[in-house]
Order: sequence, then structure tokens, then C-alpha cells
Amino acid sequence: MNYIDGCVTPVAKKDREAFVAHAAEFGALFKEYGALSVVDCWGDDVPEGKLTSFPLAVKLQEDEVVVFSWIAWESKAARDAAWEKLMTHPRMQPGAVAMPFDGKRMIFGGFEVISGS
Repeated sequence: MNYIDGCVTPVAKKDREAFVAHAAEFGALFKEYGALSVVDCWGDDVPEGKLTSFPLAVKLQEDEVVVFSWIAWESKAARDAAWEKLMTHPRMQPGAVAMPFDGKRMIFGGFEVISGS
């Protein structure tokens, strides 16, 4: 089964178009290195919980929205090989590209797909 990199990111509402452009640029880069698909979703109905929630997890501020994203890879091995190469790419270097979000509050992880349709 495939392997997924997923993340939840706080993005300022005013930076939506900048985020869309950033996502398109980096989505193309990930696909160039073997990603099967890259999906970014702008939060529309993301309730704030009392104990747990996406907004709480990223310390969402009043002027921000939660973005939920994932990258699908053929396998964990394919993902690991791609990330090794991606981390040397000039656009992936710290400060090379202005990020339209607070990366310090991004939550991310890799996931083995165990079911799907």
C-alpha cells in the first residue's frame, strides 16, 4: 500500500493566495521527485474543541485558518528516497523561499496506509 506524509498547518486568512501559489510550486516539486499526488485543503468547518482539535493542536490564532495537507507516495522507501534528495534541493533550504505560514506550529508525520478505497 501507499505511504502518506500528512500535515496540519495554521495559515493567515490574508495569505490564502500566497499559500495556494506556494502549495502549487512545492506540489510540483514533490511530484517531480516521485509523489503520486499532493493535496492541500483550506479549512472550512474546523471546530475548536475543548480538549483536542485541529485549531488547538496548531495554536490557531483569530486571523488564521487550518490547512490539512497530504502527499501520497508509492511506498515508504520511495518517500524516504525522495526526501533525501529533496532536502538538498535549493528551494528546500532554510530561508530560500518565504513560507506563507508559521512552520513552527505545523504538525506533520508519515503514515502507512492500512485501508482505503
